[in-house]
Amino acid sequence: MPNAIITGATQGIGKALAEKLLSEGFDIAVCARTQADLDRCRQQWMAIYPERTILAIAADMSNKQQVLLFAEKVLARFKEIEILVNNAGLFFPGLVTTEPDGQLEYLMQLNLYSAYYLTRSVLPSFSRSGKGHIFNMCSVASHKAYPNGGAYGISKYAMLGFSENLRLELMPMNIRVTSISPGATNSRSWEGAGIDPVRMMEPEDVSEIIWSAYNLSAKANVETIIIRPIKGDL
Repeated sequence: MPNAIITGATQGIGKALAEKLLSEGFDIAVCARTQADLDRCRQQWMAIYPERTILAIAADMSNKQQVLLFAEKVLARFKEIEILVNNAGLFFPGLVTTEPDGQLEYLMQLNLYSAYYLTRSVLPSFSRSGKGHIFNMCSVASHKAYPNGGAYGISKYAMLGFSENLRLELMPMNIRVTSISPGATNSRSWEGAGIDPVRMMEPEDVSEIIWSAYNLSAKANVETIIIRPIKGDL
């Protein structure tokens, strides 16, 4: 069976993608900060896909050592990786001039460094198979600054830069890299914001477009996907 890794997979886009890949015959390794959330999701998934291997490992992806330990645990079970989705991340609003001290450092660690360290750790498993696809979760904020974006916008611009550099490096290995830049997507992170869910995309919209990009021929690579609510950004 093909294997996939998805970070931040107990809600929103990560959860929708995990369920999509399970339905398509993948064994998966997922992580999140809270073991209880992981156990709940794994129990749900195993009830539907009892034949699948599902590794659900708690990890704080803002912590380098926990990222590396997560990779080590996954590679002990999965010898080859076909899909890596660097999805873990958080949004905190703020202005560069007034946001709390340390917000930039934290968001860079979570939104960028986690992807950098995890990708470096698992790349040898792609190399052995001579195939694979890495999806890096960027944002519409990776392409255009907006008010109150602050450190989050900086981290997402950096994530897009990481993704584009990685794509060039991995071309000779036939490993595809795609940057995914979604706008507002209905998930737990929007709870309490007072936004009508009808105004936002569904997580399944993003998971379906990722699956479509993965299913292109080996000759093609979708470099960047920008997907927004039909009425535009919030």
